[in-house]
Amino acid sequence: MDLDLERVTRQAVADAEATGGRVMAQVNKAKHEVTDVGEDHHHVVELQMNYILKGWAKMWFEGVGEVRFDEGTAFNMPPNIKHSFLACSDDVETLEIFMPADFGTVVDEE
Repeated sequence: MDLDLERVTRQAVADAEATGGRVMAQVNKAKHEVTDVGEDHHHVVELQMNYILKGWAKMWFEGVGEVRFDEGTAFNMPPNIKHSFLACSDDVETLEIFMPADFGTVVDEE
């Protein structure tokens, strides 16, 4: 949900079927630069890892604030951390890995 389908194309690297429901991995590629703030939300996961393959992205995390991630940066998001997507370059590409493969996303009310 960090990048909706109007903003990004997604390519599955590993899906629920291929991993027996254990892992989901996908590459996200921006369709254009993003400068509008997404909704605060969290994913109901055991693990969420991200790697910036190309470009940059800026996110907000509860208890941390705004963080910019540049190409070559890897980061782990604690399970269920409230976050929102703030902006990205027009060429950003990210690899996201989630466990389990089928997880929920909850929009957090203020």
